[in-house]
Amino acid sequence: MAMPVSYTINVRGRLMDLSKPLVMGILNVTPDSFFADSRVQTEEAIRNRANQIIAEGGEIIDVGACSTRPGGEVVSEEEEMRRLASALPVIREAQPDAAISVDTFRASIARRVVEEFGADIINDVEEGRDPDMFRTVAETGTPYILMSTAANLHDMLVNFSREVQELRALGQKDIILDPGFGFGKEPVAGNFALLEVMERLTVMELPLLVGISRKRMIHQLLGITPAESLNGTTVLNTIALLKGANILRVHDVREAVEAVRIVDAMRTNR
Repeated sequence: MAMPVSYTINVRGRLMDLSKPLVMGILNVTPDSFFADSRVQTEEAIRNRANQIIAEGGEIIDVGACSTRPGGEVVSEEEEMRRLASALPVIREAQPDAAISVDTFRASIARRVVEEFGADIINDVEEGRDPDMFRTVAETGTPYILMSTAANLHDMLVNFSREVQELRALGQKDIILDPGFGFGKEPVAGNFALLEVMERLTVMELPLLVGISRKRMIHQLLGITPAESLNGTTVLNTIALLKGANILRVHDVREAVEAVRIVDAMRTNR
């Protein structure tokens, strides 16, 4: 059993401790995310979802405005920004103390949501990295989630080592690593092979985020739908915690928070 890396990130001058795993709740302001229940578009629905995430024990709200599901439509930069500009003020008003992460692969969007809307974290999900992204997050001083699309642990470690060095050279302080389950891996065998050895990523001495919620590696393996994948998600989230995850990115916050509490109780009583 791997212990989470002891690490803090600076969120608007407040240190967020990641030594005890946190839960990040997904709030999608898109019409086409793969899990229908995560889609919210009206002001009321956005507010209700933000309140639900915090009420159920989440500490980070991850806002996505451009679907990254396989085969999904990549909307224009203007449309992505329009959706975020509508949602972020509502979320901040509803939950002023919550850490807000924005899921984007565009450096220009990252800069605007930090400078104009006070986003706290940039969550970068992109196979071909925006060449301006590293400099942008370093200049804004925003904690940055660096995702890998590498198909195996060896390539992932090589890429992470190089990219972290580039970020450090630019002055980036807070870096969180995401092994990218569901991105660039064979849907079942490749993702499970990575999960089996995920604790080896702790050699990087950086916190790990795992986003495995209701993904294809669960429902394709079990022959079910995303809507039926909560139990499988909870099982895999628990395994990820045992292998050193610091943040769980999930659709179902309450269940993930319960998994964190159970694993934490087990560690405390060892």
